[in-house]
Amino acid sequence: MSRPSVPRRSVLRGAVGFGAAAAGLGPLTACAPGATGSEPRRLTGTPSASVKGEITIWNRSGDLFKVFDAAIDEFRKAHPNVKVNHQAVDIDAKLANTLITGADLPDGSFWDDAKIGGQAEHLYDLTDLIEPYRKDTSPYKLSVNTVDGRIYGVPWDLDPGLLWYREDLLEDAGVDPEGIATYDDLLDAARALKEKNHKAGPIHLEKDPFLGQLWLEMLANQQGTSLADADGKLRLDSKEYRTILNWVRTAVHDGLATHADYLKQGDLAALEDGRQALVPWAVWWSFAPQQLLKKTRGKWRATQLPAWTPGGARSGAMGGSSFIIPAKAKNPELAWLLYEFLCYKQPGYSAVYGPSSVYPGGLNTSVPSYTPARKADAPLFDPVAALGGQDLWKVTVDAAAAIPAAAPIPSWWAKSVDYLGNNVQRLMEGDMTPDDVIDDSTRKIQRNLVDRA
Repeated sequence: MSRPSVPRRSVLRGAVGFGAAAAGLGPLTACAPGATGSEPRRLTGTPSASVKGEITIWNRSGDLFKVFDAAIDEFRKAHPNVKVNHQAVDIDAKLANTLITGADLPDGSFWDDAKIGGQAEHLYDLTDLIEPYRKDTSPYKLSVNTVDGRIYGVPWDLDPGLLWYREDLLEDAGVDPEGIATYDDLLDAARALKEKNHKAGPIHLEKDPFLGQLWLEMLANQQGTSLADADGKLRLDSKEYRTILNWVRTAVHDGLATHADYLKQGDLAALEDGRQALVPWAVWWSFAPQQLLKKTRGKWRATQLPAWTPGGARSGAMGGSSFIIPAKAKNPELAWLLYEFLCYKQPGYSAVYGPSSVYPGGLNTSVPSYTPARKADAPLFDPVAALGGQDLWKVTVDAAAAIPAAAPIPSWWAKSVDYLGNNVQRLMEGDMTPDDVIDDSTRKIQRNLVDRA
């Protein structure tokens, strides 16, 4: 699912590719979280500052590769005797197979959170090394990297959900964005906008099945749940999911939504001409006003997501990535030294998120999962001109702090899009009811994915 014209979020580029790769690997990847064939290899030692050696590190090509390349230069200054071979690789096509065969492995790699649970048996157990940072790391990021109580990924970014809105249109309709405290309030705001423009469908509903399901999981995470629990047991048939799906049905039935593909031509046109003015989405939507929206650049703002119940969580996670160290890596200790520097040390995380040649104002499409790097009064990126100079850092770190913990992401999650993601689309098109979506998706995911794991 390559989208070269949109931001670098890894979940976009790897979604379909991962599903195909997992299917091709057969029973080797068809395991529930924690279903490993042998005792995990534990990494426990931290090298000294004078250590020498060489490591190969994989990242995806594109803007993030350039960001990390510059940050790795800071690591080289701190550890001049460690040679880092930083390589741009099609991780979605290569990494899973390479982990299984053990041939030509990197010492460490960037990877989607959604894929770590299904490959834990091929990764180093990093629990002991992360222990000193555990209390200062986002509970959500720890949970999605955990299998059977052990941590297999170095938590990197947080992708909090925010409510993006057109400030000018809300003001014209008499809507105070800070008054949108619940999802019912969001529907009321959409109704007020529609009264001013009868052609509007103010709320964005995602037309891409994978992204639609990822969006659904953000809304579920707000309520403290997810598609599967820590044991891989389905929990789609629940009050929380029915609440979301009934809300979607209301938005569709009342003509309050625009059903469009993320930042494709139709979506951009509706954002530019005012038909869409409310976008509940991850922080990485900030790319749109900065790079793609020309007529309305400077008119967009961000605030906290509404809550599902008064006083409930005002954000949820939508996507995310971490770093892994293969269990058969040649120099795993040095890979840990690099990732510890990038995620948990200064000037490492500032080099990643701060101003660079790629992002002159700083990387503002996510925030660190490490709490000390996420201080509201010490921003790592600048206010965003394309958001009218808004302090997006403050909004985003507040949202990040509100993200509830989650269960590990099951290895079959991407393939479940064939059922749940597609059925959510049918709901948005008016062809299924919420109960239809839940019943049909639960039955097919259980039969075709969970029972075969």
